[in-house]
Amino acid sequence: MGLTIVHILMILCFITIPYATSQLHHARIVEEEDSTANRTRVVIDVKGGPESVIWVVQLSDLHFSVFHPDRALDFKSLVGPALSMINPSLVLITGDLTDGKSKDLSIMKQDEEEWVEYRNIMEEVLKRSGLDKSIFYDLRGNHDNFGVPAVGGSLDFFSKYSINGQLGRSGNVNSVTVQSGEQKHLFVGFDSTMSVGLRGPTNLFGHPSDQLLTDLDTELSQWNSQSTKPVTKITFGHFPLSFSAKSYAGKSLKDIFLKHSLSAYLCGHLHTKFGKNLKRHHQLGHHFLFSQGFFQLNLHQAPAESTKNCSNGALPVEEFWEWEMGDWRKSRAMRILAIDRGHVSFVDMDFKSGAKKTIVLPTFPLDSRFMLTTSSLRKYKCQSVDPLSYETVRALVFSVSPIVSVVARIYDSVNGNLDLVMEASMSRREDNSRGDLYTAPWNFKAFEDPSPNRYWLQIEATDIMGRSSLTELRPFSISGISAKLSWTWMEFLVMGCQWDALYYPILWSFLMFIFYILLIPKALLTFSKKQYTYKNFSADKGVISGLAWVLTELCRVPVVWFGILGYLFYLILFPWFFGQVFTTGGERGYMTYKGWVVKNFNDQKNIEFIGSPDIMVVVLPHLFFVILPTILVIGALTAERGVYRVHLLSFLGKKEDDYGLEHYRGNRRSKFHLRKRWIRKLLLVVCLVICWKHFKNCRFLMKAYQMNPLLHFPAYSLTIPLLLAYAVYNTRRV
Repeated sequence: MGLTIVHILMILCFITIPYATSQLHHARIVEEEDSTANRTRVVIDVKGGPESVIWVVQLSDLHFSVFHPDRALDFKSLVGPALSMINPSLVLITGDLTDGKSKDLSIMKQDEEEWVEYRNIMEEVLKRSGLDKSIFYDLRGNHDNFGVPAVGGSLDFFSKYSINGQLGRSGNVNSVTVQSGEQKHLFVGFDSTMSVGLRGPTNLFGHPSDQLLTDLDTELSQWNSQSTKPVTKITFGHFPLSFSAKSYAGKSLKDIFLKHSLSAYLCGHLHTKFGKNLKRHHQLGHHFLFSQGFFQLNLHQAPAESTKNCSNGALPVEEFWEWEMGDWRKSRAMRILAIDRGHVSFVDMDFKSGAKKTIVLPTFPLDSRFMLTTSSLRKYKCQSVDPLSYETVRALVFSVSPIVSVVARIYDSVNGNLDLVMEASMSRREDNSRGDLYTAPWNFKAFEDPSPNRYWLQIEATDIMGRSSLTELRPFSISGISAKLSWTWMEFLVMGCQWDALYYPILWSFLMFIFYILLIPKALLTFSKKQYTYKNFSADKGVISGLAWVLTELCRVPVVWFGILGYLFYLILFPWFFGQVFTTGGERGYMTYKGWVVKNFNDQKNIEFIGSPDIMVVVLPHLFFVILPTILVIGALTAERGVYRVHLLSFLGKKEDDYGLEHYRGNRRSKFHLRKRWIRKLLLVVCLVICWKHFKNCRFLMKAYQMNPLLHFPAYSLTIPLLLAYAVYNTRRV
């Protein structure tokens, strides 16, 4: 009997869910004329409850590839049903829709077959999800821009096959407002890929123009004078700020975001291979390293002094979160982001193990690791919090099957263990029609504590099939104090370092260092009376005398010394190589340490120094992993020859005095193993490794830019191997 009732309930659910879903997907999309700014606002007025919360889905770095069909097939089979279950107000796809790479990953240019596949897959996803096409916003990533000479041209497949392109969203900045009841939520997406799309690998950074920053500023301020309640502002783009350059006028995306006090900036680009904690809190600061924009040491920045100012005229807090998300390419990642009465929360999940039957997203209390630090503290200290938003624990539950129970549990970690201090059943809101919001009343004042990670929240949902889904344990802080997270070294390198600002300081510091180690020993050898020899080093045993000896030995090989010095001047003054920078056709451009110089397809004039600092992926590895090791190993070879000479002469003189030259020749296997010269053989292996690394880089560049090493970059490709070969030949004998 029990089983029969369960079966009847399941049948009723399967009958009613499609009808309900078709109703849930309904939203009124309004285009409002803004006469003050001469533009049209897009407003999505979501219908149904709960009015207090809206949610959106983010996907990124799909990398649909003709060589990896599983990416598109999994997207079609998993994302469509998931979106139908989640029923978001928006779907944001933040770049790298296609891969644009050859099978061996060396050639990076547009492939129209991949774009046709993207268009077809998205049509299938739209059918399976039942969502309106207009709520999808996709962005161009750097892979979607490889080798595209001009937007709107024959190679600009994004404008032809993307959803934004099909819907006529041709601008670099597009905004949409999601309105639920009296709450407004402004989403602004932007395309900061370079205006002239180079082939990879020197197409890595976002390049916002001054016009884009002006448009972004305008879109973010569209409700400032017309909304009586605060507007939650979210921006989304492809590139993290650490991989975004400044505009020609020296302005940055961060300046605009801080000005408008965003809740969050959503991005992609880096993938999960660099870490799963690629998040960063930005705040207007005065520390030298922060103000100069070189790097940020910690994921969190300290709260500003403005938290103590509770006056009505207090300036808004200038801060925002940057949340990079994982990729679909390998991680099959998806994010659901919810805004509940101004509180922004999210859950990241992956579909590597298949479709999700139930997804639970706690919307309050917030995860204390990702709270807006200063804003939360000010609201708490100034007692300006909304009581309605604090009086219940809330969570969104998405499921393919009816949910029979949702339970909220709070644990206390004060004793070093997780002790259960509250367990409450959550009830589904009666006004739910867009999605299921579950709430449970609680006494939030009982959980006020100066520690942001004392209390931990976990929510469990159980469906009619008996399947249980648990959220991860999340710390929360009622008092507005945020818990601290730490980056790994890899996460710090990709999120904490502002590479646009660091490129030239690193480049010139390295070049100055190389010039010093070449010129100072030469000056010592020419003008100093002190002799830096192996004998002096043997007597002093000092690091300085040892380095001086090795580097002065290098100066005694004039061909090598002048060759290295001349090669450095060549890299500074002349093009490194000439390459094919666009997908097909067009003249070759050339690359210097400042960037690429290419022909403009529109007026045939040269565009100078584009792709900076993107070219650092070629310049810095060549300097650090080829040139510097070359100088050191050549110095070591010349020093080894000097040591060998000293030992040989000493041994030869002693044997001639005692036994004669014939006896010396019969005792060559001395304790010094003079004939074997093990150190020299080891250095020869290092030379081979350097040449292998250099030729591997050259081969990659040859394929990437369709170059002939003898015609298009002879100095770059041949100088280092020739210098190493000469040094080996010159030091083979005393």
